[in-house]
Amino acid sequence: MGELEGTYRVLQTPGTRLGAPTPVGVSTLEPGQGPSAAAAWPAARTPVRVQLLDNSVEVFDVEPKCDGQVLLTQVWKRLNLIECDYFGLEFQNVQSCWIWLEPMKPIVRQVRRPKNTVLRLAVKFFPPDPGQLQEEYTRYLFALQLKRDLLEERLTCTDTTAALLASHLLQAEIGDYEEALDREHLRAHEYLPGQERALERILELHREHAGQTPAESDFQVLEIARKLEMYGIRFHTASDREGAKINLAVSHMGVLVFQSSTKINTFNWSRLRKLSFRRRRFLIKLHPEAHGPYQDTLEFVLGSRDACKNFWKTCVEYHTFFRLSDQPKPRARAILFSRGSSFRYSGRTQKQLVDYVKDGGMKRIPYERKHSKTRMSLHALNANLPRQSVLFTEGTTTPASPSSTSASFCSGPASPPATAGLLGSKDGSGSPTGRPAPSARWPAAERSTVAAAPPPGPPAFQPCQGLSVESPQLPSTRKTPPSLSALGPAEQGSSPLLSPVLSDAGGAGMDDQEEVRHKCAPADEAYFIAKEILATERTYLKDLEVITVWFRSAVVKADAMPADLMTLLFSNIDPIYEFHRGFLREVELRLALWEGSSSAQATGDHRRIGDVLLSNMLQLKTLTRHFQRLHEVLTELEAASRRLRRLEAVRRDFELQKVCYLPLNAFLVKPLQRLRHYRLLLRRLCAPDRQDADRGDQDRADRREALKAITEVTSALQHSLVRLENLQKLTELQRDLVGVESLVAPGRVS
Repeated sequence: MGELEGTYRVLQTPGTRLGAPTPVGVSTLEPGQGPSAAAAWPAARTPVRVQLLDNSVEVFDVEPKCDGQVLLTQVWKRLNLIECDYFGLEFQNVQSCWIWLEPMKPIVRQVRRPKNTVLRLAVKFFPPDPGQLQEEYTRYLFALQLKRDLLEERLTCTDTTAALLASHLLQAEIGDYEEALDREHLRAHEYLPGQERALERILELHREHAGQTPAESDFQVLEIARKLEMYGIRFHTASDREGAKINLAVSHMGVLVFQSSTKINTFNWSRLRKLSFRRRRFLIKLHPEAHGPYQDTLEFVLGSRDACKNFWKTCVEYHTFFRLSDQPKPRARAILFSRGSSFRYSGRTQKQLVDYVKDGGMKRIPYERKHSKTRMSLHALNANLPRQSVLFTEGTTTPASPSSTSASFCSGPASPPATAGLLGSKDGSGSPTGRPAPSARWPAAERSTVAAAPPPGPPAFQPCQGLSVESPQLPSTRKTPPSLSALGPAEQGSSPLLSPVLSDAGGAGMDDQEEVRHKCAPADEAYFIAKEILATERTYLKDLEVITVWFRSAVVKADAMPADLMTLLFSNIDPIYEFHRGFLREVELRLALWEGSSSAQATGDHRRIGDVLLSNMLQLKTLTRHFQRLHEVLTELEAASRRLRRLEAVRRDFELQKVCYLPLNAFLVKPLQRLRHYRLLLRRLCAPDRQDADRGDQDRADRREALKAITEVTSALQHSLVRLENLQKLTELQRDLVGVESLVAPGRVS
């Protein structure tokens, strides 16, 4: 039930009711000024403390009765945070449970004593893949959140994985390995609970990260963490109908059920019809086709009504952010009585946020890493080091790993030196802006772009002109970072990709601000089309892995598929998969050069994409026979599934797993559909009215030849695509219609 807003009236005094005159005295008011006007003092502002992800505390002055959005806006503005919708402010209630600050509700109605409460900045929405985070600063904050989760034992993992995460965090904090400085830093800073036991392992792994930039270290932390089962999980204690203790959680994929720290069930958003709560009971209603012979409503009991409502609100926000394109319109409130909660997610959805950042909706402002201060304190122990201010730009590198699951990353924009007051003093003490910083602890051969420190500037509200970051600029051909083979099997599982986006990148070390802005954020349409190719190629490769990796593993383990059918299936799908793995690596490398800094900047060769597309589109011609046989593969697979009960059972169980989010036969149609997508993208690249940056004639010629090559391939395979799509639709229709056995006939799919 909603709350009723009452009305009140001012009671008259007895003298007023009886007509007594108003007492007259000596007034000090100005002529025409009444007592009510004199009492209208400006509202007092309340200082609210917010703990940031680097554990520094910032103070914000807000009016006590203002909505939470006012405070959130102040935080985002002071941090210059573009992708702010991934984050939120949380506080502890009376029961010591962490509650998210609601933007549309007054602060005083949420926080009991705002003056005495320290709110905490935290990541609210964890995307399934770090490639969806487009800003380097956002990835840096995510890495700090994961560091906090490790310390608070929320991100549980094996000791080896924890040491690997700590080593990457250490590399991002203090740079390359030096034993004395590493031990000094680890004595002063804690990364893991019981860090002393894993100290030697952390140092050993840190030694292997030589030359890795802070931005790359952040990306490696995110890449490792997102494969862990507890990535982004926040437990809500509950019990089921039988009284067994369980933990509920919500993620991008749906509502999760844990027993202790083991996941026992996942309710995908596509299976859910309604989420509701009644006092302490949290109710999940499933779609009729999802629950089958089981009950259509699941019930869980939480500790209190407030805890139940808090979890329900979190589910509503996650569903809106990850599953919807736009925010739902607020429901009209009843005039007299309201039934149920009117809570709705009020921020941008992930799709809106991605489009906003992609369109350049906000000016990118450099940021300051906390590790620069750490290096200063550590290097102050060594009097032999020269004291100077060094500007390093963070270059971009792409690991040349053969694994298809490895993702490239790109660093954020680098700029000239910034004023120290950009984000305010994080440690609460003001430091002079022009104070020289020590030289960074990176190999001398990899240092670049040395600049003098700027003169002391005005306080924090001056627009910042750049960034002083102690990080190296590495060539794109440096050695491959250590692989993630130390992860356990469960931690190496891939996550489904939802609208993946390649991170924006830039890496120019120049003193001219306009040139830096132009280099770091390419305003070239070809650049964004290349990013679209990369993002969709990653998703498409994940789809191919559903067959080449996961389905192969299922049928081999159960020994359910005949040898001739297995040969037919994988001899045609494996060459296609290997081609796209190589194509993805080439596009990743070219985009890393395009966005970052390298020796190719002098000639502009890094700003081309036509040669990569041409060589791969020509290579597609050699795979034509494999594409043409996909119709035969699907026909034989359907026939074998109807004939062999074991294969049918394995396939049915496999399609219920979260990795197989579509019917299995739909993944066999995707290779031909992908060719059609290539043709559409190349047509956009070759459009005569497209506005490009400076482009050579050779690159334009390569694009036209690539378009010609893919057009020939798609024209030759057009009939095969139509037949394959019709066959897939008929097979799915036959499976859905009970009693129809001969719907798929040879003449119906031509």
